[in-house]
Amino acid sequence: MEQNDSKLSGVVSGDAGSGPDRSLRALLLLEIVATADGPLSLAQLSERLDAPKATLLRLLGALERLGFLLREVDEKTYLLGPRAGRLGLRLLRNEVVLQRHRLVLRALVRELGETCNLTALDGDRVIYIDRVETSEPLRLHVQPGTHVPLHCTASGKLFLAEMPAARRRALLAGLELSPQTDRSITELDLLESELGRIHARGVGIDSEEFVRGMVAVAVPIRNAEGHCVAGLACHAPTARKSLNELLDYVPQLQAAAAQLAESFALPEAGA
Repeated sequence: MEQNDSKLSGVVSGDAGSGPDRSLRALLLLEIVATADGPLSLAQLSERLDAPKATLLRLLGALERLGFLLREVDEKTYLLGPRAGRLGLRLLRNEVVLQRHRLVLRALVRELGETCNLTALDGDRVIYIDRVETSEPLRLHVQPGTHVPLHCTASGKLFLAEMPAARRRALLAGLELSPQTDRSITELDLLESELGRIHARGVGIDSEEFVRGMVAVAVPIRNAEGHCVAGLACHAPTARKSLNELLDYVPQLQAAAAQLAESFALPEAGA
């Protein structure tokens, strides 16, 4: 990220000298906040973007009022707000983007024989962006746009495990760990331990925790900076596949996730 920051600094600080460049400041600032490992302070943003604090403070205030940024409880650091999250989800669900995603999903389903889903984090829940169904008669039908819990789904636990620790703690503090089945993890300590294992493995799992008789695995889709921006999940009924059998598909899922990641690639600044 540091290399990109240095390329962007002249644009954000206005050194490039053109009006259109200066108009990009808000977008570039949001990009820095979105790809950071945690909330950023005014001083950190000023340093990363090589921009005066007074200029950034006015911009941060405007973005906060519009809902693109939020200030943490300490009121000294900033993170993405709900409006920025909604904008990102709309981009993922854009029909042109979905057509590209669907080609990858269809090829993957033909190879694995099980339903595959494109998922994203939406506040404190998982949203199904798109999915391609298996042709098998026994399957779990979930419409794109459906929200599911974080703590008992493969994608949800993956997103939690990929978060910076401070953000995860804050989110879990307000999350109700209600049981969906008798296998759902409802104790915070146990969930934290599970998330540690998922983080180390890089694969989210659902062992009949959301729906009894269904298992799932999920892998991250990462942007150029290595941040998890979406998830690719595969699920199947236990009558047809065990969790271990789904885990055997992880290399194929990771290869497909790398293809999907190209949709999130950004051109180098100044290119």
